[in-house]
Amino acid sequence: MKWTRAVGRRSRIGAFVLLVLTVFALGFAAGSLARFDRSAPGRWSGSDSDRAFEAFWDAFALIESSYIEAVEVDELVDGAIEGMVAALGDAHSGYIRPGLCPLSRDFSGEFSGIGVTIKSNEATRQIEVLTVIPNTPADKIGVLPGDIFYEVDGQPVTAISQAELSALVPGPRGSTVSIKFKRGAEFITFEIVRDTFEKPNVSHKIVGDKLAYISMLDFHDLSRAQLAEAFDAVDIHSVHGLIFDIRNNPGGTLASAIEIGSAFIEDGVLLRQVSRDDSEEVTRASGDYAALDLPIVVLVDETSASASEVIAGAMQDHGVATILGETTFGKGTVQNLPELSSGGCLRLTVRRWLRPNGQSIHKRGISPDIVVERDAAEDEAGADYDPQLAAAIEYLESLRN
Repeated sequence: MKWTRAVGRRSRIGAFVLLVLTVFALGFAAGSLARFDRSAPGRWSGSDSDRAFEAFWDAFALIESSYIEAVEVDELVDGAIEGMVAALGDAHSGYIRPGLCPLSRDFSGEFSGIGVTIKSNEATRQIEVLTVIPNTPADKIGVLPGDIFYEVDGQPVTAISQAELSALVPGPRGSTVSIKFKRGAEFITFEIVRDTFEKPNVSHKIVGDKLAYISMLDFHDLSRAQLAEAFDAVDIHSVHGLIFDIRNNPGGTLASAIEIGSAFIEDGVLLRQVSRDDSEEVTRASGDYAALDLPIVVLVDETSASASEVIAGAMQDHGVATILGETTFGKGTVQNLPELSSGGCLRLTVRRWLRPNGQSIHKRGISPDIVVERDAAEDEAGADYDPQLAAAIEYLESLRN
């Protein structure tokens, strides 16, 4: 399977999400996704908080009574929550308004939407198409990597979050969404009929001298079963080596990361999670080991993030694979999606995670065992040349000589 991808350097890479039924950008869900418990310890209370909120209520009363136009209270509340989350200064926390929240809480791997992944351009703050999934509505109508989202159904989206955009675009199968993109200096509008599909998350083939190549685009509820199918398809126990490609993989759910990691690691720690009070929760391999007895190379790049880094870090620490490529993105935090009484929800950072060896990868990434840069070699040999894959093949074949 050939994916249409746009590849950039770290300075141009933001977060990546799947514009289908659901998304969890550069992160994975952990713990409960239940409704927020207002009686839980830690809820603000006491005189200091009361005094702090006096100014808030003063501002609310002034706007409601004196602003030149009538205001919707719900809009003010949504804006206040957005501002409160923004004050955290955490790029991985955000507010998702009511109506969009349910679409951001499904990790089934089956989607209804247009079929693209997206990224935020850190320089321009614009959200653009990263990949176009083959045989999806976006692919069939002509959406291209690099297209910048400008309007959805007439609503400007240049200032909204990725989480909101990823929930705004999907919809029921057969319904139509109008999306205006900026392509270069021009604007182009597509009327896209949404469809339901299982995301083709895994591709596989035989390369080199009987080496298995398996690529995964992200990690969700179907990923472990898809990996097992790929193992069967390449007859994994008869090949001489495995190349596991998680480049351009932004992560997914914690449960899926544990399942995938456990396929490669028979026993041992997969990650450590540290909470606000510095307590540590240790997550070990689940026992779903694939009993692989062959050399493994894991391909990573600067877009490999979150759950991808959990898996790569655990495999590196346990010595079950050689990591090849470029330093990974460096997202070492865990988010939950608690629902609010309004029907909106927060994507809230609740823990930090560490590698099995206790090291944090946050904002530093995972360093490959073998560093192979991609862009320079591609410029010399042509865009279709993949120097990292070529290096992985060469390395695995050298082990047999």
